[in-house]
Amino acid sequence: MDSVRKNKLAIFLFIFPAAILFITVIIIPIFASVYYSFFDYGVAKKIFVGLGNYKELFTYTNLKFTKSVINALILAGLSVFIQLPISLYLALTLAKGIKGERFFLGVFFLPVLLSTVVVGQLWKKIYFPTYGILNVFLNSIGLENLTKNWLGDPKVVLISVFIPLLWQYVGYHMLLMYAGIKTIPTELREAAQIDGATERQVSWYVTIPMLKPIIRVSLIFAVTGSLKAFDLIYVLTGGGPLRASQVPATLMVEQAFSSYRFGFGSSIAVSIIFLCFFFALLIKAAIKTEEM
Repeated sequence: MDSVRKNKLAIFLFIFPAAILFITVIIIPIFASVYYSFFDYGVAKKIFVGLGNYKELFTYTNLKFTKSVINALILAGLSVFIQLPISLYLALTLAKGIKGERFFLGVFFLPVLLSTVVVGQLWKKIYFPTYGILNVFLNSIGLENLTKNWLGDPKVVLISVFIPLLWQYVGYHMLLMYAGIKTIPTELREAAQIDGATERQVSWYVTIPMLKPIIRVSLIFAVTGSLKAFDLIYVLTGGGPLRASQVPATLMVEQAFSSYRFGFGSSIAVSIIFLCFFFALLIKAAIKTEEM
């Protein structure tokens, strides 16, 4: 194994296929999107417009790009302050070695393995106004006044979209944190308990501080995942009603493939990349500052 690690040709042969795939699927499309974003490009001839598409993002109010970014940030906030605490609580609970630990790990992680289209179709049936299980349940317990058209009401559609996102990905973050907890030496927790710390104090003062690297990763995944969310929202609402659940990715697809404005759609794609990088760097800087 040591000889393989020192062999530059072997290292190159191992890395080369993955590098080609990464460049083809990730790098080239990013540069292509940047290139097309400088053009007014649709079914007609390409016309160079410079930064015109980016200027239009914030001036053409009918597109409501700013509103789509706000919706994505709301989803990111809900993920950070609701989804991640639930994941952390589940991870802390399961890491104690409760009965059926492996079973519950599998149950909570199962939604992650499901196709997003399947999850979207499932929750569309749950939310259906007439025969959906949610409204049927509310009617059965005498709470008819709480029934709604969950995906058709602009006031509640965003939270209705978030709940399936929470259900699908809470197990993903839980597993990351659970794995991190298992790497913490048990001697540290035992020493704190010997000193008289309660289970809650051990979690708060020992376990969670040592989970900072994992929590930072989960924060980055949760925020960037919300900013580039597309498939589940597209299946559930398509960005409606009245753009109440519109996010940058659904707006991008609408402009590029429905309005045939590929250049303008590319400028939205580049903006999504920029937002993801910006918030990822912001989170890394914030956590690093706290650690220092």
